[in-house]
Order: sequence, then structure tokens, then C-alpha cells
Amino acid sequence: MKQKIETKLVIIIGLIVLLLIPIFMIQSLIDERAELQDQVQADIAKSSSAEQQIIGPFIHAEYIETSMLDGKTTERLASILLLPETLNIDSKLSTFEKYRGIYKALLYRSKNQFEGVFDTTSLAQLADKKVQRLNLVMAIADIRGIGQGTQIKVNDRTYKLFPGTQIAQLPEGVRIELDYESIMEVSTLPYKIDLNLQGMRKLALAPVGKETSLNMQADWPHPSFVGDYLPIESSISQQGFSASWQTNYFATNLHELFNYCLFQNECTQFKQRSMGVNLVDGVNQYLKNYRASNYALLVIVLVFASFFLLEVLRGEPVHPVQYGFVGLALAVFYLLLISLSEHLGFNVAYLLSALSSAFLLSIYVAGMLKNSKHGGFFLLGVLFLYSLLFGLLSAEDYALLMGSVLVFAVLSLIMILTRTVNWYSTKSQVDNEVT
Repeated sequence: MKQKIETKLVIIIGLIVLLLIPIFMIQSLIDERAELQDQVQADIAKSSSAEQQIIGPFIHAEYIETSMLDGKTTERLASILLLPETLNIDSKLSTFEKYRGIYKALLYRSKNQFEGVFDTTSLAQLADKKVQRLNLVMAIADIRGIGQGTQIKVNDRTYKLFPGTQIAQLPEGVRIELDYESIMEVSTLPYKIDLNLQGMRKLALAPVGKETSLNMQADWPHPSFVGDYLPIESSISQQGFSASWQTNYFATNLHELFNYCLFQNECTQFKQRSMGVNLVDGVNQYLKNYRASNYALLVIVLVFASFFLLEVLRGEPVHPVQYGFVGLALAVFYLLLISLSEHLGFNVAYLLSALSSAFLLSIYVAGMLKNSKHGGFFLLGVLFLYSLLFGLLSAEDYALLMGSVLVFAVLSLIMILTRTVNWYSTKSQVDNEVT
């Protein structure tokens, strides 16, 4: 069978295009498995507790306002909002995981301490009003996460907790009922709150104080700080992280945004004004598998190029069927990787998949070329290629640079090895090859 170089190149390109079909199918499988994990996490959140946002403490007062209209006395229900002068928060998070089959969700239990003072002088305007409600409120995104030991002290007195906030815009949370006469006996009202709260991944706190500080510690080594304010100090290690925030009402404009939320029902900007952390998964095998599959085309092209060089330099033709089997073995590597990583973790799965694929290819190449020495060299080459790919996956910040250098190095090697090849004479030689 006579094979022309041009024909062989067209066949190789066609095989590469066909091999993209299983690669795309594997990427679709990765997306499907990742979506299934997200669904499992959502189901666990429904039966446990979801992401948490804490807004408070603040004092919410409702009173009857009387006015004269056309000689008639009318009454309407009005309200006033009081934010703390100072708010100091100390938050400690301990993480744990819940499993459903092979999928897991990351949750945390947090112990949060709130301390500060209210300036009650602005409540003096209610002295001649009919005060209907006077509550100190803690709004919580998912009240199911509240744990035992939660208590609120105001002016060294422990109050009974009631569920709900009695605020339509922020319905979930807890409150205590204050007595207007007793709190007006002092101009400053100190408070201390112990809030034990469970949640999933994210914990955000609203800086409602005129001066707000937050210190947070957790045993999770992969924090992603979220909200409109980044910590002024942070320390991250394999044992966990600690971070500190500070802000004031000049930077937050939170009182005005809070009023918009309560009185004009425009709460979007208010809820976005927060600071906190999202506990991200640093070993998300689905993301790493998807990133690995993005380099599949590069791996296939490099391996096929090595076979084509063997044909050109050694005059030993390789059948398209043999190209096809090698390409399928390279594609199956990614299927092994995704299936093993769900059970063993990405690093171990990558090692086993790379060794399996490399040994299979080396045995096949040794038999194809009838030379075990060449099969050994091919084994080392494939392992080296997979090692470079693992380096690309590990170095997120330098992945593009390393990939560009790799492509340039391979292209340079191919050009150097073929710089003396007379492609016209090689074409004639290949034309006369009979297999």
C-alpha cells in the first residue's frame, strides 16, 4: 500500500478531529457530575442550613403617630431604626462535611460574639408616642442554623429570645422585646450577644455599627473573602485562616441603605454591603478534571506528531488504525481520571491514570514497532508529558506561560530534528513503501 505524506497528514488531521468527539463527551460528563454534586449540596442545604448572612443587632421601634387632617385626627403606624454606635464581632468557625453517596457538602458551625453600645438619645422623640413595639433584632438568612447557647444581654440583663424579626423585608431571625421606660433611663445601652450558627460554605456579616470591627478564625485553609470590604489583615496556612475587618458608617452608608430597605422595600444594595468569607473547595476534582481535558488536544497532537516523525525519519509507516487506537487510549485517560478522582482524590487518580495510560501505550508501541527499547523510550516520553500536564494544572497563575513554553519547545524540537530532511525525496521514498 502506497501512502503519500500529504494523504497521511490529512488522515491524521481527520483522526484528531474525530477524537475531539469523545473528548467533548467526557467534558459533558464532567459537567453533568459537577451539576449533580451542586444538586446534592442544595438538597443537603434544604435539610440542614444554607449560606448565612447576619444583619444586626439593631433596634426597631414601631409607634402610633397622630396628625390632624381637615379637623380630623388620624393615626398611622410609623417606625424608627437605631443602629449601634460600636459593633465588635469575634467569629470562630469549625468545618465539617456531610456526604450523600460519593458527593459531599462543606458546612460549618460558628460561635459569634457581638459586643458594643447603642446611643438611645434619639429614642427620646418617642416619649409622647404610643410605642407598639421596641425590639432588638438579629436578622439571620437561614434561621434553621441557629444553635443552642444563643443568648442576648442588654445592660447586663439576659432577655428571652423570640423567633422572627417582625420586619417584612427581613423576616427570619431572632428578637428580644425591650421596655421603653427602662432603656431610656440610660443614654448608652451596652449589649452582648452570643450567637451559635450553622451554615454552608458562606458566612457574611453586615457592618451595621457606626464603628464596626470583625475578627474571624476558621480551620479551613481555602478562604475566599467576599462582600464589599476586604480584610485589613489576614493570615492563611494549612491549619486554617484568620482575618480582621474594620469599617465605619462613612464608608458603608448603611443607615441610609437600611432605611431604603425597610421603608421603600429596596434591599438589594443593603444586603450587598457585607463582609465575610466563602469557604471554597481547594481540591475540586471536577474543576481540575475539566482543566485537564482542555489540554487533551495538545497531548493528542504531540503524540501523533511523534509517530509522524517516526514515519519520516525511519521510513516505517504507521497505519491510521494504529493512530486511532493510540488516540483512543489518550482519550480514555481522561475518563479514568474523572471516575477515579471521585473516590481517591485528584492527585492519586491522576497518578494511577497516567501510569495506566503510559504503560498501555508503551506496550502497544513496542509491539507495533517490534522494538521493546522504543516502547521504553515512549513510556518515558508519555510519563514526562503527563508530568508537564500536571504541572500546568497545579500552577494556576503560570499555566498559560508554561503551556506556551511547552508548545514552543516541542515545535523547536520538531523543526531541529527535521531541518535536514529532504521532503521531496522523503515523499518519493514513502510513495515506494509497500506494506
